[in-house]
Order: sequence, then structure tokens, then C-alpha cells
Amino acid sequence: MPPITPTSTALSRRSFFSLSGAASVALFNPRSVHAASSAPPEPKRRKIPIGIELYAVRGELTRDLPGTLRQVAKIGYEVVEFYSPYVSWTFPHAKEVRTLLDDLGLRCYSTHNGAASLIDAGTMAKAIELNQILGARHVIAASPPRGVRGTDAWKRVAEQFSAATEQLKPHGLSPGFHNHASEWKPADEGGPPIMDILATNTPPEFVLQLDVGTALEAGVDTVAWIKDHPGRIKSVHLKDWTPGTKEEGKAYRVLFGEGVAPWKELLAAAESVGGVEYYLMEQEGSRYSEFETAERCLATWKKMRAQA
Repeated sequence: MPPITPTSTALSRRSFFSLSGAASVALFNPRSVHAASSAPPEPKRRKIPIGIELYAVRGELTRDLPGTLRQVAKIGYEVVEFYSPYVSWTFPHAKEVRTLLDDLGLRCYSTHNGAASLIDAGTMAKAIELNQILGARHVIAASPPRGVRGTDAWKRVAEQFSAATEQLKPHGLSPGFHNHASEWKPADEGGPPIMDILATNTPPEFVLQLDVGTALEAGVDTVAWIKDHPGRIKSVHLKDWTPGTKEEGKAYRVLFGEGVAPWKELLAAAESVGGVEYYLMEQEGSRYSEFETAERCLATWKKMRAQA
């Protein structure tokens, strides 16, 4: 919040006459007073932090984690999301990472995990402590348990995720699921899509983290999905997509803003209905290096937001 500065009570000569003129108009036209007082104030768009899913810079992160965090902070990202290898960290190492995050002004609001972090008691216990050290809010499953087939099996997974919601709640954490293209397909022929099974059979606190690119590839109306699940889209992976192959530089290799995602409508829905708390840029690879890709995507994001 910017500092509040005292406002002078003295009026300049120009200000005085401007105010006097406005008052005169109001006296001769009483309706103008009513219109001015009843007009709703221009809504202010809340500032939502922009972050990066560190899988987007995974090559750099593997080589040099501290250097990668310094670079993404320098580029201008405010939030980072660690992906599943973080679960192998020791607690002292996690504390070192948290100290570096604090020094850089970065925040980690969520992590990506294997399903074991929400299902297996031992893995969950470690994930809880690591996420608390990092200051996270959400423990997101980035993949389902292996070998899940059919509607009934997915309903059992949803039950496990629902149980995890209650187990994480006392620790100030909530679980969630990150979609891929495959989860938009029916679990059984003629049955509901897997994402519908998960959404319907988990509590409202369970986060439906939206990966935009994979949803687009599956033919999903992403704006409608957000509106149909109010308050549950706490974070969005800003991954673009366009028809074509990776070899052609298309599919997921297009940069943010170069694909077919309806960003204007999607962001409006996420902020007015979805309950989004932060955004995460994600890239699976592009024609540029990882850091240049991250920088170019953020520049497009800032331009897009400035024009909104």
C-alpha cells in the first residue's frame, strides 16, 4: 500500500473557481446533484499476483535452483510454484529455500505433487511440513494415482481427495487437482468427463487448478468451466495453445498470447466468478531459451493487463 500523504486544506485560485462553477450548475440543475451522487464509482480491478510454474524453467532449476529463483524474480515474477521433486527435499533445505524466497520478495502459494501427497499418510505428512515451511496455501495433485480406470475408480479418487481436504484443513492448507487434456475425456464410454467427476465429488474447498492450454487442446470451453465452478479456480496456469504440431512451433510451443486462448473473457471470469488468487505462467518449451521465454511471456502479460 502506498504511503498516505496529508492533503492541503488550502484551495488554489483555479481550484476555487472550478468548484464555484460546479456549484452554480448544481443550483440551476438539481438533477445533476442527484445524478452525481447516485452514479456508482468506477470499479477498481484488484491486483492479482503473477507467478511462474517452475516447470517452465525446469532445465535451469535443475542446474541452479538459487540462481533460477533470482532470475525469475529479476524478470518480474512475484510467485513461484515448485513441482513434484521438491518433496524429496530435507526440511533444513526447504528452510534455506524459504529464506531465499523472502530475500527476493517471492512467494510460494502452491506446489505440484504426485497423488501420494494427498493419499499416502507418510508422503502427506512430509508434504504438509514442507508446504508450511514454504508458506504455501494449496497442495495440488499434478497427476492422479496410477492405473485409475473407469467412473467408479475416479469416484474413489475423489473420495480420497475429499478426505485429504479435511486432513489438510487444520494445517491451513487445501488440496487441489491440476488438469491435463486426458481428464476432460469420459472415464467410461458414455459417462461423464473425469474433471466433472472430480468437481462433483469433492468439497468446495478442493481447488480446481485450471491449466488453460491442455483444456483448449481437449476442446473445453474454459470460460464456461470457470463460471460453472465459482470460487474453486484459485489459480490458473497461463499456458496458451494453438492447433498444429510442436515441430511447426505450434501446439504448446506458442508463447502466452500467441495461441487461441480467449484471455480477455477467461481472465474476467476467473476474477469475477472463479475466485482466482494468483496466476502462474507455464511453458512446456518454445523457440526461445527458458528464461527468454519466461521474460517474453511476462512482457505480453503486462501489456495485456495495461490495456484491460
